[in-house]
Amino acid sequence: MNAGSTSVARPSITQLVFRALQLRCPHCGGRKIFESFFELKDRCPTCGIRLERGEKDYFVGAYLFNLIAVELILFFCVCGFVYFTWPDPPWDLITYVTAFLMLSGCVFCYPFAKTTWLAVDLAIRPLSPEELDWHRQDGDVGDRELPHV
Repeated sequence: MNAGSTSVARPSITQLVFRALQLRCPHCGGRKIFESFFELKDRCPTCGIRLERGEKDYFVGAYLFNLIAVELILFFCVCGFVYFTWPDPPWDLITYVTAFLMLSGCVFCYPFAKTTWLAVDLAIRPLSPEELDWHRQDGDVGDRELPHV
């Protein structure tokens, strides 16, 4: 396969995010991209894209995204709970429940953060035909220059 010989469909941002929230490959919608609850496969079994796009520490942004998303969800839930229980909110209950939900939310939302982070990256840096060929040929980051590296 020659570099650049593959045409690459460019999904819309809505498609990318919708696929990510279904825990599918944001690029092609392929299923079974997770080895386990916490670990993505090296590449999508359907389209062949490396799920870390060939970069070390690719998902550091996903960790941050996960933390921010869980904190925002909890913030709005706590504000709503305080609003509905005002003038006498149960502060001790709120403290313990919030701590539990924060920890469990980070664990539960982790796979969604990984796929959503990949979707955001694909929206910002669309996959080129050269990059897709490079992924499928198992290229190394030091092999050659790519538009995304």
